[in-house]
Amino acid sequence: MARRKNVLLIVVDQWRADFMPVLGADFLRTPNLDRLCREGVTFRNHVTTTVPCGPARASLLTGLYLMNHRAVQNTIPLDARHLNLAKALRQIGYDPALIGYTTTTPDPRANPGKDPRFSILGDLMEGFRAVGAFEPTMDGYFGWLAQKGFSLPENREDIWLPEGEDSVPGATDRPSRIPSELSDTAYFTERALTYLKGKGDKPWFLHLGYWRPHPPFIASEPYNTMYSPADMPAPVRKPDWQDEAGQHPLLDFYLRGISQGSFFHGAGGAATELSEESIRQMRATYAGLMTEIDDALGKVFDYLEQTGQWDDTMIIFTSDHGEQLGDHYLLGKIGYHDESFRIPLVIKDPEAPQSAGRIEAAFTESVDVLPTILEWLGGTTPRACDGRALVPLVQQGKPEGWRDHLFYEYDFRDIHYSQPETALGLDKDDCSLCVVQDEAWKYVHFSGLPPLLFDLKTDPHQYTNLAADPAHAATVATYAQKALSHRMRHAERTLTHFRSTPRGLEERS
Repeated sequence: MARRKNVLLIVVDQWRADFMPVLGADFLRTPNLDRLCREGVTFRNHVTTTVPCGPARASLLTGLYLMNHRAVQNTIPLDARHLNLAKALRQIGYDPALIGYTTTTPDPRANPGKDPRFSILGDLMEGFRAVGAFEPTMDGYFGWLAQKGFSLPENREDIWLPEGEDSVPGATDRPSRIPSELSDTAYFTERALTYLKGKGDKPWFLHLGYWRPHPPFIASEPYNTMYSPADMPAPVRKPDWQDEAGQHPLLDFYLRGISQGSFFHGAGGAATELSEESIRQMRATYAGLMTEIDDALGKVFDYLEQTGQWDDTMIIFTSDHGEQLGDHYLLGKIGYHDESFRIPLVIKDPEAPQSAGRIEAAFTESVDVLPTILEWLGGTTPRACDGRALVPLVQQGKPEGWRDHLFYEYDFRDIHYSQPETALGLDKDDCSLCVVQDEAWKYVHFSGLPPLLFDLKTDPHQYTNLAADPAHAATVATYAQKALSHRMRHAERTLTHFRSTPRGLEERS
């Protein structure tokens, strides 16, 4: 009898790549993630191909670049014609379960205009079986709290205020008002164990999503004081935020517009006003939220091991996007900085024990996850997919002809909570950028704004834009050509391998 094959896809939210102990964050304690890295392959140069949440998850779960799936911002619909991971898994006999969320706005052509899903940030992607949903209104979680006997405040989100009537919202080491045993992380973990314990001997796929370390940046006890702000890395930024703002009009817009309130429940003030002390405290809380997830994953890993499923299961750990975390005076996931796009990727392939503990430097992208899962389970990569399966890379090392650069995109058109398009005087279809980045250079091309060029060898933090320097005109031209060629190579190609002939329809390999 063929050995059963399970897949656990762990998708955390807003976890940036440099907060990984195996990649140098020795201040962080994540023993279960460390175990996964020891038994799997960790990818050092991995990016999400777009931000923020909705577009990033669309790329992760369709294998398509933003330029092709066109769910370009949170609240923008995902075209129903696109194949996604859930639908593809169903084609090979799996019933894909999902815990968490995908922040997907449905196709309005296939759904009535009064559908309540059009009044929220995004809902669940079609094809998944929700076994622990966390819709944007979080009703599932808050209902779970009430069922557990927790008395919810009138404003339910006040559970993430700092404990104590005299507390001041903002960066703090005070605990949140919700205990750790009732946190959203605990909720997702209970849902995961409930699902797994009901599966019996059937092969399974589970998308296990966690909301953390997403804001609000406040942790339950004991995670709120687990890390000292003094041990956190200092922010990467110039002495004055106005100096950063002068780099580019889009950066100037965000530096003038980002408030602290979206990151600390109830707080006010501009993100640029955060002191280094406050940023270090925010980072200490961020690290605490990560260790809380790690403790939760330990429970799931223990169950898989106790039931003999650890060696039957491919485990993938990744995030939807990163977090600026005060670097360049920014909060959130926006623009073109590495902190927003570089994310973790760890793959434990039980069929590749020879690769255990390897740190792989090859360039990888979030669009690679879908073909990796499908091919490991015996399926095939869809023709339209922009990613490449990482199974050969995990099992044997980097193949010949692997990509020589990273490619990622961002669309900054107006949405209801941010209006850069209006502020910059652009048409909505000119509010886009793409990045081509390798070991030496990072080139940022804008549809309607000036480009950026950074020398990564001499300027790793990307302070100095060389795009307008005549001495670097040839480099700008080379990387602009790379960007154009990459977009042409990956233009929509679902049917382009078919052709009609006198002998009838031919399908080219």
